[in-house]
Amino acid sequence: MIVAAEDRKGHSMAEKLAYEILDASNGDGAAFRKREAVHKMAESNKAFAHFSR
Repeated sequence: MIVAAEDRKGHSMAEKLAYEILDASNGDGAAFRKREAVHKMAESNKAFAHFSR
């Protein structure tokens, strides 16, 4: 979440972090999209987990 806030342009770090938290609570923002991408990748790789043993 901090990395996503740092990537925002303009305001102070406190404001950028506040906006990122608000966006995440609304289901939007870079941190939320990153989380969704990670979960989607984990779900798609679940089928191949048994090959690692």
